[in-house]
Amino acid sequence: MRAVFIVAVAALALSACGAASIGAAPPPSPSTVPGLGFDLAVSEKSTTATMKVGQKLEVVLHAKQGMATWSGVRSSRVSVLAPIVNPAATAARGITLAAFQALSPGEAQITATAGADCSPGQACPMYMMLLKIDVTVVAA
Repeated sequence: MRAVFIVAVAALALSACGAASIGAAPPPSPSTVPGLGFDLAVSEKSTTATMKVGQKLEVVLHAKQGMATWSGVRSSRVSVLAPIVNPAATAARGITLAAFQALSPGEAQITATAGADCSPGQACPMYMMLLKIDVTVVAA
C-alpha cells in the first residue's frame, strides 16, 4: 500500500499557492543511509522497515515542492518503537528529522502529515499528505 496519499491535483495546489517556479533546481534526492549512531534510516519514499530490538531508526523526511515541512512524526506503538532524541540532529530547511528505538518485538507505524505551503493572507487549498511507514521489530 502506498505510504503517501495526496488528496488534490498537484497542478491546482502549485498554482493556488504560487509555489511553482521556473528554472528551479530539483531538490536533492533523499538519502536512506543511516546517520552516526543509527542502524537504519527511512525517508518519505519508504513504505516498510524491519529492525531488531535495541536498534535505532533515523527518519529523514524531505518536504515536497509546494508543501510545508512534515510534522507530527510519531509511532503508533511506543511500547514497540519509542521516540528518542537525536543529539546530532541539525535539519536543513525543508527537512524533518526524527529518531526511534526498537524496544520489543512487534509492529508499529510511523506516521506524519504535511499540508500546503501557502503565503499568509492567501486562499489555500485544503489538502494534506499523509505518511505511513510500517515497521516490524524482531527479536535481537
